[in-house]
Amino acid sequence: MKFCIKSQNGYVLKKERTWFEIYRFQAKKDDNNTVLCYNEAILNKRRIKKMEYKNKAVVLGANYYIGLSTIRCLGKAGVSVTAVDYDRDKAYGLESKYCKEIGIAPHYKNEPERFLSFLIDYAKGQEEKPVLIPTADPYVEFIDTYFDELKQYYLFPMQEKGIYTKLMDKDKFYQFCQEIGAVIPETVLLDEDNFMEKVKQNVGFPCMVKPADSPSFMHEFRQKMFKVCDEKELEEAVAKAKEKNIDVFIQRIIPGFDDHMYTFDAYINQEGEITHWTTCQKYRQYPINFGASVYTTQKYVKELYDIAAPFLKKTGFRGFAEIEFKKDENTGQFYIIEVNVRITNFNALLYKCGLNMPYITYREMIGAPLPNKSIEKDLGIVFWCAYEDMFAVRDYIKTKQLTPLQIAKSYCTKKAPAIWDIDDQKPFWEFNKQLTKRVMRKFRTKK
Repeated sequence: MKFCIKSQNGYVLKKERTWFEIYRFQAKKDDNNTVLCYNEAILNKRRIKKMEYKNKAVVLGANYYIGLSTIRCLGKAGVSVTAVDYDRDKAYGLESKYCKEIGIAPHYKNEPERFLSFLIDYAKGQEEKPVLIPTADPYVEFIDTYFDELKQYYLFPMQEKGIYTKLMDKDKFYQFCQEIGAVIPETVLLDEDNFMEKVKQNVGFPCMVKPADSPSFMHEFRQKMFKVCDEKELEEAVAKAKEKNIDVFIQRIIPGFDDHMYTFDAYINQEGEITHWTTCQKYRQYPINFGASVYTTQKYVKELYDIAAPFLKKTGFRGFAEIEFKKDENTGQFYIIEVNVRITNFNALLYKCGLNMPYITYREMIGAPLPNKSIEKDLGIVFWCAYEDMFAVRDYIKTKQLTPLQIAKSYCTKKAPAIWDIDDQKPFWEFNKQLTKRVMRKFRTKK
């Protein structure tokens, strides 16, 4: 192993080209607790095939299974992957055998200028422009903020600054939807005249208090939104958000269980055409009812393409996007809930269905796009995040939304696990080691 970059802005640790080496790192620190270097102990070696492409892929984020699946999708296709994260100890995705280089970078939010310098310094040292792939919303926001600077040194699909923000900022997103006539749940903004009356008449109770900036809201409250049942709860929820300087709005809850949530997952090329797509149906979420997918199946729904394709073309978006829908159980109407503009959390499912979205992105960026492909039949494969699904199942049963028998029957199908991979087991064991440490810390604290 050797350093590609060793500067005040961070580190990139390079693995040998023909041998894969799994490392444990011990950080040497100065008196100010600043990392000076890493000492590595080689635990294992495995032969891997030589990389076929000159452009490297830089994956931002490796402390969650989205980043891990992105690393695997690219590495399995023969792409040289550099995985970047700010915390070596928590980023279990860095244990993947498909990581050719590991970047330990400054925090994207706490030190954005240093993080930018880190990325630019790395790109300057490459023979060809790397392809930049974010795997979490804060990284997408960072790219949009420093769009022009990063575009000089990296390849990524978006052609215009501000489109990421337009789709991620819920206020701007719903205003855009109203302008183009897209079907969204009834929404009331806080600054509207006769605010409370409009909530009562147009939205009703219970309803949702949703943030304009989802990452900030999640960071503060550890949930995607507030569900409120009356005026008092609404006022309290709005006050909580204002206290943290987070803009929110009010939205109607579309009737229907969690299996009424659907997604349209697609890649939009540089000409604005949808080249690859499929549709999926959620079975379970965590937190339940208003959370992220933990058990989701690929499900062909032609109507979603008919709604989503023209919508995405109007946005000017380029690259991978996922539109979340909810189907009204009373009317059958599909409502657009939100758009995710980074790799989806059930990326492992898309890969197993034959749509390698990170690789599709990579190939178009290097000027060698893959043939168009869509999944227009049901394949019977389900994404499963076993750890989070365990808590979801507990809560569904506790609230009597599902029975143990219903849950047991749902497991009788082919699965795409979030973390486990028989050919790349190290991240799974690292995740469980970290989980065990967290449990032990909580146990000691309670004692």
